[in-house]
Amino acid sequence: MTLNILDPLFNLVSWVIVTLHKGLTAIGLDPDSGLAWGLSIVGLVIIIRIALIPLFVKQIKSMRNMQVLQPRIREIQQKYKNERERQSQELMKLYKETGTNPLSSCLPILAQAPFFFALFRVLDGIARDKAYGVLTTELVDSAAKARIFGAPIASKFVGAESVTVQVVTVIMILLMSASQFITQRQLMVKNLPKDAAQNNPFLQQQKVLLYVFPILFAVFGINFPVGVLLYWLTSNLWSMAQQLYVIRRMPSPGSLAHEALEARRRRKAAKRDAGTGGTDGAAKPTVIAEASDGSGSADGKTRTAGSAGSAASGSATGSPHATQVRRQPQRVPKSKRSGSKKKR
Repeated sequence: MTLNILDPLFNLVSWVIVTLHKGLTAIGLDPDSGLAWGLSIVGLVIIIRIALIPLFVKQIKSMRNMQVLQPRIREIQQKYKNERERQSQELMKLYKETGTNPLSSCLPILAQAPFFFALFRVLDGIARDKAYGVLTTELVDSAAKARIFGAPIASKFVGAESVTVQVVTVIMILLMSASQFITQRQLMVKNLPKDAAQNNPFLQQQKVLLYVFPILFAVFGINFPVGVLLYWLTSNLWSMAQQLYVIRRMPSPGSLAHEALEARRRRKAAKRDAGTGGTDGAAKPTVIAEASDGSGSADGKTRTAGSAGSAASGSATGSPHATQVRRQPQRVPKSKRSGSKKKR
């Protein structure tokens, strides 16, 4: 009965892998190579993680809501510190009113669990020469020949036939655990407000995840096939890169990442102002009219604003080097000149 219920999931996972495998072999990859089957598993991860982006967005929103609600949560905890049941009721009421889920950070992991289990069964079937989903006998034989870093794709640490399989699985388990630890730690260190209280349920949840998941990977990873370890390692690397992007571009207010973002914005603004300031502050030529007669008409000659300022300051201080405004001699009308000659 269990297999009948999960058959659609097996069909979906195996169909995606087979389709990607056919596409990779069509562009020239060896159908029996670990590269073709390994990239098919990586492609499965990418497709699943893209489909889970809405859940990731919901996770981010819920985490932000939890941080905003911290003052009210602390108030309820302080008010009902001696009434655990009433405290839980009031907190659940608050979460319901604000649409916040304190376990939202687990949603992407929980959503991947069925696909993880389906891939485990498919690869386990390959190790036992049994086809699940849309896999055929020929494809099972081809996948059984595939090797990733020298280890068969369906092999496990437990019952390994060679030291190579054990070395490869141990390295992948360590990388898987380290990537999960880094992802959770950067969330706690960089993206939590400085004033986060120790009784913060969100902080306590992150602390649990920080150590629990790496330990689980290390303990149960020895029973995972190499292909499943590749799937989970790729998924963890995706999560780490996704988390880094969110922390850098959309950090939580009051966190270290938010302060770093504000510092980067200030530096960019300073550079932008310095660039525009150098252009705007350059000296521009200014037309200064020189008097041609008593009526103040201009003769069209120009000087720069800098020389004009020097002339003004020189005139005010009485400097002998001050630039003087040249005046043209006034013209005497002919009638006046002829009249003066007659008088002589």
